[in-house]
Amino acid sequence: MFSRILVANRGEIALRVIRACHDLGIEAVAVYSEADRGAPYLDAADERICIGPAPAAESYLNIPRLISAAEVSDAQAIHPGYGFLSENAHFAQVCRDCHIEFIGPPPEAMNRLGNKNQARKLAQSAGVPVVPGSEGLIEPGRDVTALARQIGYPVLIKAAAGGGGRGMRVVRDEASLQDAISSARQEAEAAFKDGSIYMEKYIERPRHIEVQLLGDRHGNVIHLWERDCSLQRRHQKLVEESPAPNLPDEVRRAICESAVRLAREAGYYSAGTCEFLLAQDYSFYFIEVNARIQVEHPVTELVTGVDLVREQIRVAANQKLRYRQEDIVSRGHAIEARINAEDPAANFRPSPGLITRWYPPGGPGIRLDTHACAGYRVPPNYDSLVAKLLVHQPTRDEALAVMRRALAEFVVEGIRTTIPIHREIMANEEFAAGRVDTTFLERTWLRPE
Repeated sequence: MFSRILVANRGEIALRVIRACHDLGIEAVAVYSEADRGAPYLDAADERICIGPAPAAESYLNIPRLISAAEVSDAQAIHPGYGFLSENAHFAQVCRDCHIEFIGPPPEAMNRLGNKNQARKLAQSAGVPVVPGSEGLIEPGRDVTALARQIGYPVLIKAAAGGGGRGMRVVRDEASLQDAISSARQEAEAAFKDGSIYMEKYIERPRHIEVQLLGDRHGNVIHLWERDCSLQRRHQKLVEESPAPNLPDEVRRAICESAVRLAREAGYYSAGTCEFLLAQDYSFYFIEVNARIQVEHPVTELVTGVDLVREQIRVAANQKLRYRQEDIVSRGHAIEARINAEDPAANFRPSPGLITRWYPPGGPGIRLDTHACAGYRVPPNYDSLVAKLLVHQPTRDEALAVMRRALAEFVVEGIRTTIPIHREIMANEEFAAGRVDTTFLERTWLRPE
């Protein structure tokens, strides 16, 4: 086992990893930018190293500075958290070349799965359903009109190297096809320095189901059941829960087994998530693999009792999984509400600044993952997540009741947060009945930009 781990991230996930290290008797080294200097969560680390100014490109995304920090602090491993460099195969390879363990999947698997077009082919070879589409990239000069007619409108143009909705366009008729392709290419090139795109059938009002995976270096891969992440705003998740409501058991098992087959096909180990679209007729289609720990991983931890971050660390230390598939039982129902420093009344405009009052909820069945507190200044430079409020109860109805009470108790002043819209969501009859899809929030609350 490692004696020291460098945490190459910030905020809530940095604190989460630091705590997991300490639970395993491992010292944790925190890095920080000038924007995060003096943040209270840094005091939890055994050592703190400044890696640069506020811009992420000069600090949290700066590979030489992170490697140098690991070397000068005698860290044997680096945990990348989520975001930043967590899915960067080059960073994983640099860690390997510098004899520093990367706590995540191998760069070979990341390369296989990081490109959506390649991941799609891998899924097909593993017998995992994929959305009907272009069966390859759309090269310049290809007859896209005939292709779109063959697939059938509406179609979805997607960036092969993309994520977060960038480089993505829904096309409902032939008249707008060429413009959509051109703008998707340009956006993908600007965002990812890769203008490659492909086309697939657009699934109307789908649900977003993801499967938590865990594998080791000895060929063992298991799933830890699924999460429903359908409630999103512009492709960014706002609420996650497990088990997915109103999902037939046979569909649930089929989705989870498909995810395991794909992970084995890719030679995957560590924690990861396989994402699917679920159509209204319960047919499901592979979207992508997130080769990292995810923001919403505590949802799975609550229903399975497995500490995913600790398991990541054990796998990176070449230990075998301590669980067999039959050991993983989902108990009760868990819901997570992402609390962001954003103003829902102003179309989720970022709201950085000083938190003047912070009164979190408590009581049985409540978990709050956060690095924030009264007196903490939310910087404008990074993701706006300030807390993840989770509840775990025997049934979904009980979980909803506790979440409503927890949100009513939660007081944050000095900045705007998403707490008000979460209160509305939890009181919504359609959400309470489990009748939501990925377009629900836009159709119900959001104004077009």
